[in-house]
Amino acid sequence: MEEEKWYKTDEGTPQGGSISPLLANIYLHYVFDLWANSWRNRKASGDVVMVRFADDMVLGFQYKHEAMRFLQDLKSRFRKFNLEVNTEKTSLIEFGRYAVERRKERGEGKPDTFDFLGFTHICSKSRRGKFTVLRKTSAKKLRNKLAELKKTMRERLHWSIPDLGKWLKSVIVGHCRYYGVPWNGKSLTRFRSEIIRMWCRSLRRRSQKHRITWERMNRIAKKWLPSPFICHPYPLQRMRVNT
Repeated sequence: MEEEKWYKTDEGTPQGGSISPLLANIYLHYVFDLWANSWRNRKASGDVVMVRFADDMVLGFQYKHEAMRFLQDLKSRFRKFNLEVNTEKTSLIEFGRYAVERRKERGEGKPDTFDFLGFTHICSKSRRGKFTVLRKTSAKKLRNKLAELKKTMRERLHWSIPDLGKWLKSVIVGHCRYYGVPWNGKSLTRFRSEIIRMWCRSLRRRSQKHRITWERMNRIAKKWLPSPFICHPYPLQRMRVNT
């Protein structure tokens, strides 16, 4: 469906269609997963880690030359099935436990970051000084979400404070249940703060006689909008198995 008109297609899936992720998983299981695992067993001498969600994937290689070889082989593999790698979203970066030290020895800057499933992944250290991957809400995802909320709040300009408060509460809770990972508290706090600012402007826009002060707005926010919370454990805790 495009502009309320139906078109018959013989290949591909509709952008945003509910069937698209399912078909992508089935198709790429045979086109990518099985082939990539075979490639790893036959051609890789170092460790290779692969994570895929629908048509988004991140691959980690112990050796740079193997990463470069895999990328070339992947492009050839995809061409056999009329697929292609998105060159704008595909990049080869140095990332991991030793990336900071090695780049520092070469006189280079900090390691590049990458976005995956709404998070920006950053080489960092824990409070004990050990390597860890810091995950923060992607700036692009955050901007898009706030822009979407701003538009929806304009459409609901004349909703009562209780009704809008209940809806915004569900928005914040849902946001935290996805992005509530360790060390992402600042991004969650910013998301809630931006919602409070938008709600305040919305209330001031519709009030012709009484201006909403920040003191009152803070009372409203405290009543209806929950504080950000972390609900996901650390990766090592999540994968720990007790027998």
